[in-house]
Amino acid sequence: MTDDRAFVPEDFVVPADLATPQFRLEPLGPRHNAADHAAWTSSIEHIRATPGFQGRAWPPADGMSLEANLADLQRHADDFARRRGFTYTVIEPAGGEVIGCVYIYPSRSDDHDTDVRSWVRADKAGLDAPLHAAVTTWLTTHWPLGTLDYRPR
Repeated sequence: MTDDRAFVPEDFVVPADLATPQFRLEPLGPRHNAADHAAWTSSIEHIRATPGFQGRAWPPADGMSLEANLADLQRHADDFARRRGFTYTVIEPAGGEVIGCVYIYPSRSDDHDTDVRSWVRADKAGLDAPLHAAVTTWLTTHWPLGTLDYRPR
């Protein structure tokens, strides 16, 4: 998003997490750098084949450095703090491993109000549909986001 306007109303309390028996979401930030980097770099082909990521430049086919990933995570954390977009890391409850990510940003198209994308590691592919279902319910019942563009699983 190129402007500095908040994405949600000032009085909206942005949820700190979403927890299910299968995964937990928490705001993505620099502290997740090593685990986030390991998660997506182990699953580039899988993510690039995930609905919402096909034909996009991310994740880069050749990966990126840990330092570049840190800058990307800082940008997402800054967007979150400024309420311009919200990125959550997906964590496995039992071991605390990063297993995916959810991106919630204003739509760049006039067809929808909000673009939502999510991915899970290739070895956790069975969680893709449950994550999509839980996030869809969460966003439509607890967030003031209007219409969503979140590709079905």
